[in-house]
Amino acid sequence: MKQQRSGTHSVYNLQVHLVWSTKYRYHVLTGDVQLRCRDLLRQTCNVLDVQILKGVVSKDHIHLHVSYPPSLSVSDLVRRLKGRSAKLLLQEFPELKRRYWGGHFWGIGYGAWSVGNITEALLQTYLDHHKDHPNGDENFILE
Repeated sequence: MKQQRSGTHSVYNLQVHLVWSTKYRYHVLTGDVQLRCRDLLRQTCNVLDVQILKGVVSKDHIHLHVSYPPSLSVSDLVRRLKGRSAKLLLQEFPELKRRYWGGHFWGIGYGAWSVGNITEALLQTYLDHHKDHPNGDENFILE
């Protein structure tokens, strides 16, 4: 997979590691439910122009490492992944509907960690290089 992606007015490499779990951490993502959940997540990502770099559907939680476009916020991405998958899984599997009778399949919240190919030290070196402009102009320092 290429590292940089591009849109009409941007070049980007935005990656995030997402984790969320089933409500009460019930082990319900097994068998056909697990396969259908995987397919729903793939479909939603395709529609949103999100590339799944790695992913795991465990029995009670999801791990996704994705590359996403700048037009999409992480919170909106998770909202759409969790919302669509929950709605369709509860519709298609009556045993889930009985267990989650309130209609809430996923637990509240999620974890998100940015992923990149540049270290903090490299970024600091880059910013330090730009403190003093070569032609003597002062750059505006944000600290």
